[in-house]
Amino acid sequence: MSRLPAWQLFAVCVLTWSTTWHAITYQIGVASPEFGVAMRFGLAGLCVLGWCAWRGDRLRLPWRDHAWLALQGVFLYGVSYICVYHAERHLPSGLVAVGYSASPLVAGIGALWLFNTRLSARFVAGGLLGLAGVALIFWPEFGKAPEGQATALGALFTVGSVLLSTVGSLAASRNRERGLPMWTSLGYGMLYGAAICMAVVLASGQSLVWPTAVSWWVALVYLALAGSVLTFACYLTLLDRIGAGPAGTIGVMTPLLALVVSMLFENYRPDALAGVGVLLAVAGNVLMLRRAAPAPAIKAAVAAE
Repeated sequence: MSRLPAWQLFAVCVLTWSTTWHAITYQIGVASPEFGVAMRFGLAGLCVLGWCAWRGDRLRLPWRDHAWLALQGVFLYGVSYICVYHAERHLPSGLVAVGYSASPLVAGIGALWLFNTRLSARFVAGGLLGLAGVALIFWPEFGKAPEGQATALGALFTVGSVLLSTVGSLAASRNRERGLPMWTSLGYGMLYGAAICMAVVLASGQSLVWPTAVSWWVALVYLALAGSVLTFACYLTLLDRIGAGPAGTIGVMTPLLALVVSMLFENYRPDALAGVGVLLAVAGNVLMLRRAAPAPAIKAAVAAE
């Protein structure tokens, strides 16, 4: 990854992450969302830890840290993605991607509550602007009868995914500030997320039947290896090279391109109101990207453990 120029790393991140939302649609209806998420992050987690072992990274961590990694994985790679998969049963994948882009604001509020992190006026304004944009994008869908009820259910799952992923994001912040190895933490977190999803499959009495659709398996490999391993490696390399601010523009471009993918392959047709909502959502994300880093307050909370 280190040999690739920054623009290629950026392109890989945006193109891959924006298309993973659509790739999920090839797994919906073939097997349960819980089984799909379990397989996705189980495969990704094993690949990440295997790579860590090959590089000689530290794999043994204290049990107390494993508890936090489990918290991170269960919420960030487990139940939140179950909600994403269920949301895409009722909504175009691009709409779910745009709704998920509200995560930074919710995570910021969570950091304020748990770690007493200061939120700048620019961050709050950007978050509110982004939420207004998301509302405008979703609003026309509620008026489409009889799809309005399905839209409401999809929106509810999207909100659930944002709230649940926020818990995982806050746990991940704690783990980073504690100095846990990034890749090792990622691998363990993914496996914990996969484990909770498989537990849901077994507890709910779902039959463990391997899908026969080729498209399901192709989507699995793409989501696990490209969307969860390769792209994250590119993002971390880009983060080290150009910093968090410029690299954060990936979060602006990804939902925008995901909407374009939905228009091309899912017959999504936004109206003028949704177009205004997209502009507001993008503008809000740009404002939030210019916030100051909240690390000091989180560091203080970790030091007090």
